[in-house]
Amino acid sequence: MVCLVSRSGRQMQRYNETGGRQVVGCIPYRYKQDIDGNMGNELEVLVVSSQKGQSFMFPKGGWELDESLEEAACRESLEEAGVIGTVEHELGEWSFISKRYGTYYEGHMFPLLVKEQLEHWPEKNLRTRIWMNVVEARDVCQHWWMKEALDILVDRLTLQKNKNI
Repeated sequence: MVCLVSRSGRQMQRYNETGGRQVVGCIPYRYKQDIDGNMGNELEVLVVSSQKGQSFMFPKGGWELDESLEEAACRESLEEAGVIGTVEHELGEWSFISKRYGTYYEGHMFPLLVKEQLEHWPEKNLRTRIWMNVVEARDVCQHWWMKEALDILVDRLTLQKNKNI
């Protein structure tokens, strides 16, 4: 058994040229399996509760000095949602105001095609994770910029699906 612990503190945190904290998030996704266990067509995404448990969002957190954007996206998905997968091409970069601090943040979002869901993960006791369809996730997600990233992901996956037909 491996013991995993979430990183904490801001000493390794990255900030942009205007002093805004740089955060990275992921939209963990999979295709719902049919009754026989085969991959179906319905897209599901994984949302997590905020630490206070009052709202839902996609996993995200600070981009640290010793990691790439993609490594930060993987780490946040593991720490907050307990999932491991393949980080795909960045969905975009957004500037938003932190509700807690009232300052501008820079947020990067990536899709994560989930390969494994862990039974135990670092923030299991702090967060709830729920798989839901895109419409449900869009309704419950508290951040406008994450909703935009979700729309971009859906468009990208629809385009890929249509190319394969």
